[in-house]
Amino acid sequence: MRQMAYLLMILVSISFQLSAQDDINTEELIIYNDSIQLPGILSFQPGTDKQPLAIFIQGSGNPDRNGNQLGMNIKANYIKQLAESLYGNGIAMFRFDKRNVPTVNHKFILSDYRFDHLVDDARTIIRHFKADERFGPLIVIGHSQGSLVGMLSADAGTDRFISLAGLSKPADEAIVWQISKQNESLSKVAEAHFNELRETDSIKQMNPFLAPIFAPVNRPFLKNYIQYDPRKEIGALSIPVLIINGDKDIQVTPEDAELLHRAKEDSEIKIIPGMNHVLKHIENDDDNMKSYYSEDFPVSEQLIEIITAFIKS
Repeated sequence: MRQMAYLLMILVSISFQLSAQDDINTEELIIYNDSIQLPGILSFQPGTDKQPLAIFIQGSGNPDRNGNQLGMNIKANYIKQLAESLYGNGIAMFRFDKRNVPTVNHKFILSDYRFDHLVDDARTIIRHFKADERFGPLIVIGHSQGSLVGMLSADAGTDRFISLAGLSKPADEAIVWQISKQNESLSKVAEAHFNELRETDSIKQMNPFLAPIFAPVNRPFLKNYIQYDPRKEIGALSIPVLIINGDKDIQVTPEDAELLHRAKEDSEIKIIPGMNHVLKHIENDDDNMKSYYSEDFPVSEQLIEIITAFIKS
């Protein structure tokens, strides 16, 4: 698919609607990046001049606008819960489906899907809302993999950036580390696969246990993704930055937050007690994974307080 990020016009769907659900005013809209459709929900308080707007960029896989993973029974609704909480504090938010969620996009991404496409989508969305005179400061909240996407797309007009459970290492190092926690020998194979992919664009003899990562269809995305170092990218930002992690996060550790903070010394850093990777507050470790599959666990109240204070400071 031909990339036209800097030339294309951003079209808002004619099915644009204004609705009120649970006393939250929302607009459903579609932002187009060339042929790719990025449907989402904008929550905001009408009549509020220059309301701050947060754009939420989600993590890896196929989480939808609410934070639910299709095909994995992950129904935490954490993005929706965050939007509703910020709405109550006078902050608008746009949450959207990644390009690999809407079925209408599949015919395009099956033949060409790279990490840079996610960055291109984010830039398109940022430019759209930067031109929307209803809103004031524009804040990008990049969660997990979306943290790096947010760093790379900040040049499109972001006023403030929040890295939320963002990795500090290039993706290949992070994946190898995660595998090593389960199987040290397999992690060494994964490291060799990444080196081969980087050098040759191929993997001649793929370990079958690593097929979910290194399947041929994933390789262009991976090779593109692993070229970026989050520490370098966050250090290059000239806007205010807030780095957040939870001490119950089993996917991205508080150490990652510390390393990002060292790379961007004028950033703020907050480690939230009891918060896990899907932003839920948990009291018991046994509830950590349970919270991925249920909206019954609330988003961390301290997270809402910290984000609100940063945006309004």
